[in-house]
Amino acid sequence: MDLKLEVLFVPVSDVDRAKAFYESLGFRLDVDYVASEEFRLAHLTPPGSEASIIIGKGVTTAAPGSLQNTIFAVKDIVATRADLAAKGADVSEVFHYADGFIFHLDHQHRVPGPHPERADYQSFATFSDPDGNTWFLQEINTRAPGR
Repeated sequence: MDLKLEVLFVPVSDVDRAKAFYESLGFRLDVDYVASEEFRLAHLTPPGSEASIIIGKGVTTAAPGSLQNTIFAVKDIVATRADLAAKGADVSEVFHYADGFIFHLDHQHRVPGPHPERADYQSFATFSDPDGNTWFLQEINTRAPGR
């Protein structure tokens, strides 16, 4: 059985502001559908991705900004971070974790700069959308077996 992630619903408070933010980062607008004052759906696809996001009004009960730590896999973390920053995103500096583990809630384990060997799955940067939904960039060039 294959299960491919297709769409993430990203809870936002202002559809136009969020749409402008994601488009400014290079996301392609696939659909912007307004059915009524209570329902609007904007479907956007990140550059190079098969999966998409949906933002809107009346599309999720999740609180704006509650999507946390979703990962974008990137080939070159330094270049991607620079590109997003140039497009206006407030992107963290690139970092890795001193103990080799990932996603500590505190930042005390973060070490500035990419992983010294640029090992796959080990270098990160983060950014948030205007509502506080958070995204990780993770450098991956050779996927783990079975991926």
